[in-house]
Amino acid sequence: MSHHLRTLQLPPLSSITPTTNPHSFSLHGFRFAFHSSVSCGCARQTSPVRFSHQASSQEEGKPVSLYLQPVSSETHFDLVLDQAQTLHQAVIVVWMANWCRKCIYLKPKLEKLAADYYPRLQFYSVDVNTVSHKLVARAGVTKMPTIQLWKDSKKQAEVIGGHKAYIVINEVQEMIENE
Repeated sequence: MSHHLRTLQLPPLSSITPTTNPHSFSLHGFRFAFHSSVSCGCARQTSPVRFSHQASSQEEGKPVSLYLQPVSSETHFDLVLDQAQTLHQAVIVVWMANWCRKCIYLKPKLEKLAADYYPRLQFYSVDVNTVSHKLVARAGVTKMPTIQLWKDSKKQAEVIGGHKAYIVINEVQEMIENE
């Protein structure tokens, strides 16, 4: 049996176009950027933001999707809620598990929704397998995925994501608009 190795050829540096933003660049007509955000006073993190193709009809520089910001502990969750309350904002918390097929399928659609509501709303994700069961019970999560809207450190509404993705996204949009 013969094994072949493929080498990845990187584009020449001349094909990378700098932009006016020092944290972004353009490659073959696509814009890429790194968005810096402070998450609840915790360590500063950079999370990739995916931008639309330059030829699209979307607003120039408007992200088409944003990664859901992970919440890693009960303390972190409390900091997220405290920060949102201080800023008089609501947050969306998506409760999921890495083994949940509906969660995996729904996540990119929620990332697109996060871009639609950015910067008005921040979207966070909690992997129920990595946080305490006390936190999951405190939030009242019994099924996954569960998408909750929190404001003033209280759960205001939730959508259980057991339906088809487009139905869940519509219900989440309705929940946000009714906030």
